[in-house]
Amino acid sequence: MSAVVSESTQVATPAHELRDGAFGHATGLSCRECGHQVALGPHYACPECFGPLEIAYDFPAVTREEIEAGPANIWRYKALLPVPSDIESSPNMEPGFTRLLKADNLGRALGIDNLWVKDDSTNPTNSFKDRVVACALSAAREFGSKVFACPSTGNLANAVAAAGARAGIKTVVFIPSNLEKPKQINSAIYTDSLVAVNGNYDDVNKLASEIAGEEDGWAFVNVNVRPYYAEGSKTLGYEIAEQLGWRLPDQIVIPVASGSQLTKVHKAFQELIKLGLVEDKPYKVYGAQATGCSPVSVAYKAGVDAIRPVKPDTIAKSLAIGNPADGIYVLDVCRQTGGAVEDITDDEVRDAIVLLARTEGVFTETAGGTTVGVLKKLVETGQLDTSLETVVINTGHGLKTLDAVADVVGARATIEPNYAAFRDSGIV
Repeated sequence: MSAVVSESTQVATPAHELRDGAFGHATGLSCRECGHQVALGPHYACPECFGPLEIAYDFPAVTREEIEAGPANIWRYKALLPVPSDIESSPNMEPGFTRLLKADNLGRALGIDNLWVKDDSTNPTNSFKDRVVACALSAAREFGSKVFACPSTGNLANAVAAAGARAGIKTVVFIPSNLEKPKQINSAIYTDSLVAVNGNYDDVNKLASEIAGEEDGWAFVNVNVRPYYAEGSKTLGYEIAEQLGWRLPDQIVIPVASGSQLTKVHKAFQELIKLGLVEDKPYKVYGAQATGCSPVSVAYKAGVDAIRPVKPDTIAKSLAIGNPADGIYVLDVCRQTGGAVEDITDDEVRDAIVLLARTEGVFTETAGGTTVGVLKKLVETGQLDTSLETVVINTGHGLKTLDAVADVVGARATIEPNYAAFRDSGIV
């Protein structure tokens, strides 16, 4: 099969002969709007209606036992991903199979009877982005790409730079110039081609799209190989179900940036049901945004389908995508499952970061603070049933966003080195 690029996608990656099984059980690309089918290749826009393309599959029979016998990373689900059967032999970061924590302390604080935290901060570069990048890297390798690149709000840049270094492929990552310093350093340590762009994420993403259309052999993970990249988020859903004993949670709260993670977790749940790996049951999906960049939440509350782009103004920079590509699909999923999309202020984000740390010992970045804070608000507003089993996703580590809480935590007292000073401090 030849991956010939259609003019409509305007991708400059050269045609490259694909080896048999390059994308596992994937059969092609399907438009999410009109259903038009396109051959597997570095395409991301439908040639008929310009809608987004996603991977279509012909899955084999897969058993729980086969999955459980696999490696303790996302490749245990390789039969359900657009990757070759020998994916483990390619140098990669081997992300995934992160811990699912029973969050009883946080549950008591919020009044939720049965609460879990899916903690993706323990991935190789400390965020869930390692999952999606692993799938994108496999696609880039199969397409013969020469440069591995991305526009990013931080975590993705970290993951792409590290994965490219591990795979021995040149990486170039583009970020907003006002990105948190720790995230800039976490990218620059892996690559000498970190490019800071004066503008917000949407400006950076536009530039990346222009470069992808002009430069040969560049694989932009969330542009011209986006359909493959996005499938990595499904592994969050697979893992949650497996770690719960092969069952789906009643409710799940997921942060919304582009919206892809939320829609792919839902897709994963549906695939597990169709494959007979979990019981078919209702579940509710909730989306979380920061008020300073909440176009999807605004649309949900207004009861409309159109997402009006906004200029981000929030400390939750990893969620600061003012024109989210999958926003309309987030609305569909949340409405269809009976969930909701909610947003909280930056102060509430900070409070939630501290709350999670002091109840469960998990230090989350601002995206996780947004998700936990929205969980709290959903309880307070009666939108979430506190008697049902609930999962909240922590997507990244707090060491990446120290500035967010630097002014709200610190030493309770500064004392002289003697017992009397300690006694007078009021600590006990």
